[in-house]
Amino acid sequence: MDARIAWQAISRPLRCFLLPLHCLLCGAQGEDELDLCRACAAELPRNRSCCARCALPLAEAAALCGQCQRRAPPWQVAWVPFRYGWPLDRLESRFKFAGSLAAGRVLSTLWLREPPLMSLPQVIVPMPLHRARLRERGYNQAIELARPLARDLKLPLRHDLLQRTRATQAQTELGALARRRNVRGAFAVRDGTAIPAHVALLDDVMTTGATLAEAARCLRRAGVQRVDLWALARAPHRR
Repeated sequence: MDARIAWQAISRPLRCFLLPLHCLLCGAQGEDELDLCRACAAELPRNRSCCARCALPLAEAAALCGQCQRRAPPWQVAWVPFRYGWPLDRLESRFKFAGSLAAGRVLSTLWLREPPLMSLPQVIVPMPLHRARLRERGYNQAIELARPLARDLKLPLRHDLLQRTRATQAQTELGALARRRNVRGAFAVRDGTAIPAHVALLDDVMTTGATLAEAARCLRRAGVQRVDLWALARAPHRR
């Protein structure tokens, strides 16, 4: 047996005794090796019926939604296992804005339990933060989510490939057109880095996809032949 797996099997009961699991949402006892109870876990909104290209939630699953038929995004397929809604949005907010790495571990574990795409990329590229935002937050939430996925799927994690060259206005305050303008030219591929043919561009939440699309176009211009989109959750279109 692999030494790491053996140690995990031996140490897990000790960790649970010293640090009992508790649900980060309701405070009940955690279950299934998560700081989440089964009742709250069952409430998490899965993104089962969606557009295969952009993961937009739909009434019925489809290869292309109307928006993708009108304007195809610069990535090939999307793997986005959850919808952004209650109670996942509460965990995500605690992870992203309140510094709760425990919430991040729950989210990454939940993601790992979802079936991956059949065609895996050569590398995972997490969405970069501008250095000012990184100093403010203290960590990049995309990298924290990507690490367990890369380890479990045995894929290299290339956080050195893509960089954010300028700070941008918060996308949450902008409409769709303003979002595209806001991030135009905000990314660059680092000079002198080897360019893989197939990458997965990973982020925590996809809203309109404007930021991810700009990053994907940057990778494509640098020579990446295929970009797939991986995100934890997809927000539905606002009406």
